[in-house]
Amino acid sequence: MISVVDLELRAGARLLMDGVSFRIDKGDKIGLVGRNGAGKTTMTRVLAGESLPAGGSVTSTGSIGYLPQDPRTPNMEQLARDRILSARGLDIVVAKLKKCQDEMGSDDPQVRDKAMGRYDRIEAEFMANGGYAAESEAAAISNNLSLPERLLNQPLSTLSGGQRRRVELARILYSDAETLLLDEPTNHLDADSIAWLREFLKNHQGGLIVISHDTDLLEATVNKVLHLDANRATIDVYNLGWKRYLEQRETDERARKRERANTEKKAGTLLAQANKMKARASGASAAQSMLKRVDRLMGGLEEVRAQDRVAALRFPDPAPCGKTPLTAEGLSKSYGSLEIFTNVDLAIDRGSKVVILGLNGAGKTTLLRMLAGVAEPDTGDVIAGYGLKVGYYAQEHETLDTERSVLENMRSAAPSSLGDAEVRGILGSFMFSGDDVNKPAGVLSGGEKTRLALATIVASSANVLLLDEPTNNLDPASRAEILNALSNYPGAVVMVSHDEGAVAALNPERVVLLPDGDEDLWSDSYLDLVTLA
Repeated sequence: MISVVDLELRAGARLLMDGVSFRIDKGDKIGLVGRNGAGKTTMTRVLAGESLPAGGSVTSTGSIGYLPQDPRTPNMEQLARDRILSARGLDIVVAKLKKCQDEMGSDDPQVRDKAMGRYDRIEAEFMANGGYAAESEAAAISNNLSLPERLLNQPLSTLSGGQRRRVELARILYSDAETLLLDEPTNHLDADSIAWLREFLKNHQGGLIVISHDTDLLEATVNKVLHLDANRATIDVYNLGWKRYLEQRETDERARKRERANTEKKAGTLLAQANKMKARASGASAAQSMLKRVDRLMGGLEEVRAQDRVAALRFPDPAPCGKTPLTAEGLSKSYGSLEIFTNVDLAIDRGSKVVILGLNGAGKTTLLRMLAGVAEPDTGDVIAGYGLKVGYYAQEHETLDTERSVLENMRSAAPSSLGDAEVRGILGSFMFSGDDVNKPAGVLSGGEKTRLALATIVASSANVLLLDEPTNNLDPASRAEILNALSNYPGAVVMVSHDEGAVAALNPERVVLLPDGDEDLWSDSYLDLVTLA
């Protein structure tokens, strides 16, 4: 279905992989894993035909359904339902049918007769594309991804980022594509939707490549693993399920270490002998032969995997502020006749920790955007207290300018008092060094964008952090660093998250429940709602 031969990928001047070959056949369900920045997203874009490799070839047969980390919809005024139906071309046929039905009720006999003449032809086209059964299938997929009827009838522009991403996932699953390429498909899904998605992917009859940090999803669905090794610029192929892959990878690493230790010991012995022989005139030729043998031994030895680098993440020391640096009074938001939330009051005291919970579409991201000053409420006010400095992390990374480089994004976020060396030092701690700082933010993977967005917060001295799903797209090691930074940050935090570990690390004092805006003291019983909300 997809054949990859001698693939070479680069991110700017940096080599991501070289000489990589593999196949995706019917029934292959592949977990694509590796550290953030190893090239997973770059490779799926190439497999989907959305970008070209630096070398090698990719050939495919059959249809491909590709879900990128940051889907972009061409027409934001399109209804969510029509966006999903467009995967099979049904949106156009349904629109024609509706127009015919409207015209058939016209008082103008000429309009009515023409519509009746077209109706049978359009209905036949509708039925050829699956008809009412196909519409029902789209509705079932949407419902299982927590996209209720009211959302399907809204323009995409009125939906949250998480809702739009679920629309795109529904569209890809509904497309009936033979090969699915899914980049972090569980982002923005609640627990029930994730459980349904696992079963859907288990039953998918075609090929599948999934990038995910959800180990439960990988364990339930994959029968093969491709591990991208950024240190060796290559891919290790494991024809194994997830658990056996983890065991085999550890076995392989231990074998590499033993092999290297044995070879280094042998090379050391030869090198010592060569040095002794060089001291004698008669032994110079033999010594030279031994040195060449040492070079061959070491040159043919596969490198032991270098220790994975982790972002040395530390949130900023908060700037001095008053007792209550941020207050919200009577906030409400509606889209047309649809009321999202109303009359929400919130007071963020110095150093307080607050988590916002609510079902998908309840307005959690919208509320954070209002508090950050990047969205206006329909009613109410957001009041800045003495010394307020906000650090806002947006789940869709819209705080980043994708046209500007990593370094330029940092310079625009950092105060003027921060010198170039300090800015580069912060980027280095987030694993952006050398030529990486000159890459446009738009070419970064989801995990790299997350690290850059967090780095811009670190460059400030924010005393109120507004964090919207800060652990999405991160590999386990980087996620652990964020959780550690959260648990030690002395400033105020308002957080939205489906990640129980992130909420537990925050150790919140209060919870705000949307859409009603009810506030309560935090208790661990609310943890059960985190993955559902």
